[in-house]
Amino acid sequence: MENILIAGATGATGKRVIEILNSSESFNPLALIRKEEQKQIFDDMEVESVMGDLEGDVSHVMKGIDKVIFAAGSGSKTGPDKTIAVDQEGAKKLIDAAKKAKVKKFIMLSAMNTDNPSAVPELEHYLKAKKEADDYLRESGLTYTIVQPGRLSDDLGLAKVKVAKKLNERGEISRDDVAFILVMSLADPLVKNMSFEALEGEESIKSALIELSSLG
Repeated sequence: MENILIAGATGATGKRVIEILNSSESFNPLALIRKEEQKQIFDDMEVESVMGDLEGDVSHVMKGIDKVIFAAGSGSKTGPDKTIAVDQEGAKKLIDAAKKAKVKKFIMLSAMNTDNPSAVPELEHYLKAKKEADDYLRESGLTYTIVQPGRLSDDLGLAKVKVAKKLNERGEISRDDVAFILVMSLADPLVKNMSFEALEGEESIKSALIELSSLG
């Protein structure tokens, strides 16, 4: 089994990722936690956890890790300083640690419109921070996948999506489906060294990712 480190494990999308991985026969999830009291959440799920703060030192968290899913975020209610500290610099720190540990793949949960942050003025500082982290990952030399979903909803996932390098439309997608996309991106041949946007759609997640991968 491959050991998968999940950054942002206590967040809404991260928890869904953990649940999917926890019932998998191929992957063993490890939750990256910031506070000792968060350990109990994952102990109850029989999931291992490792302490590390994205605003501090994370050089030790990659021991025995094969792949990483970065689903961490400072949250929509924090200011630009926290966004830069977590979404941008925290991501960079984890990328550096992953590179040093020679992890096999790094999956980044990003966002739509990182290529044009000023298009969404209310999210501009967030999108700029995500773009910086995405670019850093692309240039890191690590094998990566960058998932750029539309607005996240808490609706029940239908496992039906629409994906493309650029969709040229706005919309939403459930956190359930984004979590499945992140997990499916762990498969080595799929969406290797690719960035793509995702919205709810009509195609199954698996076939959508296989088709996108074939386009290169």
